[in-house]
Amino acid sequence: MGSSEWRPGKRVAIVGGGPGSISAGRAFIQRGYDVRIYERQAECKAIGGAVLLSTPVLAILRSYGLDPNDFGSYTVTYFKNKAGKERVKLAFNPDIEKRMGIKGWHYGVLRSSMFKKMLELIPNNIIYGDHEFISYVEYDDEIELLFKNGHREKADILIGADGIRSAVSRQAFGDHQLFHTGIRLWLAWCDHIPDIPPNYGFISHNWQYQASFFPMTHEGKPGFEWWVVEPSWDGKPVPKDPKAHLTEILKDWAQPMPRFLDATNFDTQVYRWEIFNRPSLKKWSAGRVVCLGDAVHPVSPYAAYGMGMAIEDGYFLARSLDGVDLRDRSAIRAGFELYEKQRVDYVNHNVEFARYLGRMFHSVPRPFAYLRDLIFDYTPVLSNFFKDGYLKQSEEETLNLKELHVI
Repeated sequence: MGSSEWRPGKRVAIVGGGPGSISAGRAFIQRGYDVRIYERQAECKAIGGAVLLSTPVLAILRSYGLDPNDFGSYTVTYFKNKAGKERVKLAFNPDIEKRMGIKGWHYGVLRSSMFKKMLELIPNNIIYGDHEFISYVEYDDEIELLFKNGHREKADILIGADGIRSAVSRQAFGDHQLFHTGIRLWLAWCDHIPDIPPNYGFISHNWQYQASFFPMTHEGKPGFEWWVVEPSWDGKPVPKDPKAHLTEILKDWAQPMPRFLDATNFDTQVYRWEIFNRPSLKKWSAGRVVCLGDAVHPVSPYAAYGMGMAIEDGYFLARSLDGVDLRDRSAIRAGFELYEKQRVDYVNHNVEFARYLGRMFHSVPRPFAYLRDLIFDYTPVLSNFFKDGYLKQSEEETLNLKELHVI
């Protein structure tokens, strides 16, 4: 499957070499299209620590040919306060588990491990490294890509999957208008620690910080991903000693959070991000150009869904263009509109919901934060909030992926 063929009407050029790009590439190849992926770096590499992948993402990866045994183990997710008091337990949907053949909802994986497995699904002669995209020129019957190394390539459609500062998105939709969301993320991972119950993880808060952990799988071995979210701003100084900084935050936190500090190599297993978003877009396509992932919807870690949404985007985009002659502008437009109908409102809801959670947990002044925490500790408000704001739409989307159901 896949070759160096480049047939008019089948030519799909993808800029960017991340998970969303590889997902789109695999999905289009499965549907008989010719795909070329252009990466700025010499080769495609996943950056960052561990990620959470949800059931629909795992079902898509399974359809690409990934072995479900590589997914690791499911996690029962709790929301707690700093002292360990349970606020919410995210319930599994037994109907979705049965239909999808996947236990639970969230699975923790090391981003680099999962991405390596995705890359193995892409045939040779598909990925072109050292190709930094500069601009495109659109014609009536094709589109031409220009690269910094002087290479030019003509294709039928161009997919921008080149990240939060996407050059494709900038040309198609204008300035990104990126803004800081007011939070900083410390994302880390470590090897297995004994005595922590299996299939168990929590997201916990005090009045200012979030501290969380999930089990994960790395190269077939169990371990943990853990992270801390703190208030921040664009230009906030970075602590000179991250371990001392996080130790101070977690010193009075409920177990097992403090245990992760000594189990983690702070030189190689900790990543820091300032979280930026962009205003929500209602259109992700223009002419023969369409974008996916962070190129059109960077997302706060409160969604736990950035890599997952990009993988979904690639699948939905290819599905929307299945069987289309890509020389036909009207057919392309219809396919892009179907993709946007299925994805834009759903994704924007998740992005905006996650951004709202970031403000609610990290930007509320202390007297009001104290009241907020009392409400979350002693009422079902938070449980209802997550059920209606997060799980409901995600479960509906999963049930609509009928071609991925096992029964």
